[in-house]
Amino acid sequence: MLDLLLPRRCVVCRVAGAQLCARCRDALPLCERCGAPTAWPVACCRECSGRRLAFAHARAAVAYEDDVRRLVRAWKERGLRALADEAAGVVAARVQRPAAEAITFVPGDPWRSRARGHQPAERLARALAERWALPCEPLLRRAGGARRQSGLSRVERRRNPAFAALAQRSSVVLVDDVYTTGSTADAAARALGGTVEVVTFARTVRRA
Repeated sequence: MLDLLLPRRCVVCRVAGAQLCARCRDALPLCERCGAPTAWPVACCRECSGRRLAFAHARAAVAYEDDVRRLVRAWKERGLRALADEAAGVVAARVQRPAAEAITFVPGDPWRSRARGHQPAERLARALAERWALPCEPLLRRAGGARRQSGLSRVERRRNPAFAALAQRSSVVLVDDVYTTGSTADAAARALGGTVEVVTFARTVRRA
C-alpha cells in the first residue's frame, strides 16, 4: 500500500526514500495562489491568472499521476476506505496546517455517494481533522440540478458546481480528494464565504 504512495526513490534527485524527498519538495516552486508547480515562485500562475477565485490558497500533497491515480481509484471506487487515513497521513506530512476555525469538505453528489457507500472527501477531512486538532463540520450541501463533474470540460465544470452553505465560519479548511481545475473548490468556497484554504490529497498537473 505504501509503495503506491511513496515509491523507493525521489523522482527529482533519485535518493532512496520517498517519491519526493523533503529537500526536493521544499525546493520546488509553487504558485502562491493555486499551488500549481511553477518554474519559479509566483503570486499567480498561467493556470489561475485572471480568474476570480473565492479561496485564498490551494495546496495538494501529491500529483495526480500514475500510481496516485490507481490509489485514488481504489480508495474511491473499490471501497478501500482505509486508504483515506493513509492519504491524510501524507497530506499532514507534506502540507502545512492552515490557520482556520474548522475543517469542512466538498460533499459528494448523492448518486455517487450511494453507489460508493461512502464520501471520500468527508473521510479524508475527518482523518485530517484528527491530525490537525481541528473540528470537522459539514458546512456545505449540494444544490439541486447540478450535473456530475466526471467528463465535463473546464468551462462546463466552472459553470456546473453549485453549493449552499449550512453555516458560516470566518476561516475554514476546505478538503477534497483531487484538485482538477479548481472550479469545484471555487464554487464551494464562494458558498462558504470568509477565508477558505483548499487542501487536497492530489492535484492534476497541467503540462505546457
